[in-house]
Amino acid sequence: MFKKKSATPITSATEMQFQVTSIEYDFTGSEDEITSAEMNDIIDDTVGHIWEADDEDDLIEEITSWTGWCIKSIDYRHILN
Repeated sequence: MFKKKSATPITSATEMQFQVTSIEYDFTGSEDEITSAEMNDIIDDTVGHIWEADDEDDLIEEITSWTGWCIKSIDYRHILN
């Protein structure tokens, strides 16, 4: 459903890599109805993906911008280079 970001080298000394291990979105309040299958697709497209961000707040902003959904909770691991 969603196209994942392509793997790119880290361009900033402050950017880090994070791998999402679990995530919960706030799927309420949408004007359009979203099915359970669509919700699962969004979650599946996020979990396991490697994200580049400056910090946790930036990680949340990146994922929110990419999916269009607010995050209720997130667990991730920091990937050391």
